[in-house]
Amino acid sequence: MTDVIATSKTEGFPVKKSKSLLEIDSLTKKRNAAEWRFKMYGVTAIAIGLFFLVALLYAILSNGLSGFSQTFVSVTIPLDQAKIEAAEKSIVKTSKYRDMITEALRAEMATHGVATEMNDKDLMKMMSSGAPATVRDFVLANPQDMGGNTTFNLVASSRVDGYFKGRVKREDLVNDKNLDVAHLDIVDRLRDSGMIEKRFNWDFVFGSDASDSRPEQAGIGVSMVGSFFMMLVVLFLSLPIGVAASIYLEEFAPKNRFTDLIEVNISNLAAVPSIVFGILGLSAFIQFAHLPQSAPLVGGLVLTLMTLPTIIISTRASLKAVPPSIRDAALGIGASKMQSVFHHVLPLAMPGILTGTIIGLAQALGETAPLLLIGMVGFIASEFPDGLAAGFMSPNSAMPAQIYEWAKRADPAFYERAWGGIIILLVFLMTMNIIAILLRRRFERRW
Repeated sequence: MTDVIATSKTEGFPVKKSKSLLEIDSLTKKRNAAEWRFKMYGVTAIAIGLFFLVALLYAILSNGLSGFSQTFVSVTIPLDQAKIEAAEKSIVKTSKYRDMITEALRAEMATHGVATEMNDKDLMKMMSSGAPATVRDFVLANPQDMGGNTTFNLVASSRVDGYFKGRVKREDLVNDKNLDVAHLDIVDRLRDSGMIEKRFNWDFVFGSDASDSRPEQAGIGVSMVGSFFMMLVVLFLSLPIGVAASIYLEEFAPKNRFTDLIEVNISNLAAVPSIVFGILGLSAFIQFAHLPQSAPLVGGLVLTLMTLPTIIISTRASLKAVPPSIRDAALGIGASKMQSVFHHVLPLAMPGILTGTIIGLAQALGETAPLLLIGMVGFIASEFPDGLAAGFMSPNSAMPAQIYEWAKRADPAFYERAWGGIIILLVFLMTMNIIAILLRRRFERRW
């Protein structure tokens, strides 16, 4: 055998010149260019997504962090027993306490060299309208302090608080009936003297909602309790019902047209708008069953209906992920069908079931539309429930409903608190999703 050198033509047929394998031809260049462009499309899509995510977080934090601080006025009030007894005998009790605050405020201002010719009514515009109730509640809770001097950190009005946060400018007060520039002059001098300062507002996190005239005293604490009781209802109803339905459909139900119809309807229910479940809850639980309106029990039942398809779908996917050999091995050593499911398949599928359940609960926690239909936005949650039964049956609100209620009110202080409530809600949602990830990694098994 001898080597033959290829010529340009062999017996009348043209022969292509051979090329090195290390040389990239035009077709490969086009393919590589198309691959590079596709990678750039993906990188660009990720960059755009991250940009909007950062923009969203910046908008939430820049607008909502100020809601966690509040301006307070430090006033030392003499708790004269005769004045307090006269105030309690009065028809309008808070008016007497308002006079006590005004008198103490003028004395405190005189001590710091701040003089004013304002009347008492105009001077009290710097204070929250709920300040007299704050003093009265303290006196009733601490009768042993009567006769002495007590320093109160009273909440300033929403306009003064907005001035400290840069939300209210001097030029904005030209046509404002609640505050004028003269008030801001006094506020500046009181700030220099240390009587007025801005600090963290724990009442926003643990307090209750307030009326439209007291936005500076509004808090989300009671709504957090309402969301907690609703999530208890969702958890104790949706988890056992959803898991039981999934086990039956996946392991025991015969494969026929009826079960196929059930599976299709479950998938369709997962895509139904949440407000439809609100209408169903309104007609079934309130109008038909006559359950109390705005109660966390009703909200939990509505959210259970909405969460069940999600839990069923995720649980069935977890059960399918368990290898059939596990079932066959259990049946092969004499276990019954139920024993193989509950002793072998279900424990292995539990990480996925818990993950799907927590994600379903997180979705239900952030829902607002179903709560609109059962009246949870028309109720001002001003008191904490006084017991377990009251927590489920008494009217209350929920965090997303409370945020919606604040966002539609006119005062900018409520709008600020709506952003702050979004931060708290996001913290809850992130915590639940992190728990779901940790549970999945902790109990996940690979075959």
